[in-house]
Amino acid sequence: MSAPTSTGAILVLEDGRTFHGESFGAEGEIFGEAVFNTGMTGYQETLTDPSYHRQVVVMTAPHIGNTGVNDEDPESRRIWVAGFVVRDPARRSSSWRASRTLDDELREQGVVGISGIDTRALTRHLRERGAMRVGISSTETDAAALLERVRASGEMSGAELASEVSTTEPYVVPAIGEKRFTVAALDLGIKTMTPHRMAERGVEVHVLPATASLEDIRAVGADGLFYSNGPGDPAATTHQIEVLQGALAEGVPYFGICFGNQLFGRALGFGTYKLKYGHRGINQPVMDRTTGKVEVTAHNHGFAVDAPLEGTTSTPYGEASVSHVCLNDDVVEGLELRDADGTLKGFSVQYHPEAAAGPHDAAYLFDRFVDLMSERKGDA
Repeated sequence: MSAPTSTGAILVLEDGRTFHGESFGAEGEIFGEAVFNTGMTGYQETLTDPSYHRQVVVMTAPHIGNTGVNDEDPESRRIWVAGFVVRDPARRSSSWRASRTLDDELREQGVVGISGIDTRALTRHLRERGAMRVGISSTETDAAALLERVRASGEMSGAELASEVSTTEPYVVPAIGEKRFTVAALDLGIKTMTPHRMAERGVEVHVLPATASLEDIRAVGADGLFYSNGPGDPAATTHQIEVLQGALAEGVPYFGICFGNQLFGRALGFGTYKLKYGHRGINQPVMDRTTGKVEVTAHNHGFAVDAPLEGTTSTPYGEASVSHVCLNDDVVEGLELRDADGTLKGFSVQYHPEAAAGPHDAAYLFDRFVDLMSERKGDA
């Protein structure tokens, strides 16, 4: 059987930089924010991470698709990336777990991609100029015409996207073994592995839509509140911040990841800002200042919390401080909230301790959440 004939494709950034390659995945035309991911593995988890909604992901590792696609590793119900950019896609997949090829999966889900371009040059360009809008097309041959459509497309700043990726109906992830606690988890773009990590620790997780109210959280009898990762600009979000402030005022233990860290920061009175090109990959060094340990962590964020790295900040809910810092650029990677007597009330991290795919250095954070709920429940 002869290989399918490849179709040409072009990639045009909003500053006019153009790359020519071959169509990979579905044919067509897409627009989004161009970002790069430095992971050498985990492309299936990346594709299905809702935090990548409306983003075109450039993989810096040159060989993608080697292990195909399986039915066990997706982090959500579908592929969320707007587009996919790789240098050398695998000609065939080779894994006993694979059920189909990456190219077939992209085609089936209508994801437009491009291959055969210099992803190193593209990544260096994004590092120097910053993340920006981009278009990929296998139907348009005129780069100037595509550039006009790129510049007319939507920007990530100011975009509220969590409601577009959240579940529409609540569901429960039961505890594995003996149930110890009940957690209400707001789905802002939650990854499958996150409630699983809590379930492993005896937590029954009630996953709620992004539109859930404080009354909905009370109704499940939550011992703790969790906010997930998710896409979009945290400054465009108001409802979830008001719900979180209400929960903090009632003393509900809190744990947030990624977008949940940014919303925690805003609920405490800090600002957020857009990073030049973000952190995306499974190899980012972060220091936990509460222990002095350095973790290699998995990241996917384009926004960050603007909080003072030293000292504490008084808030209506307690004393807030920065608990984790990225060792590459001093970006805030975690927050803590404590009572006046130093008792922990809530915490968050900017990275992904569920680490799928990625290192497991930060799995202890789920234990910290369980300990927090245990202490609070004991005090009640």
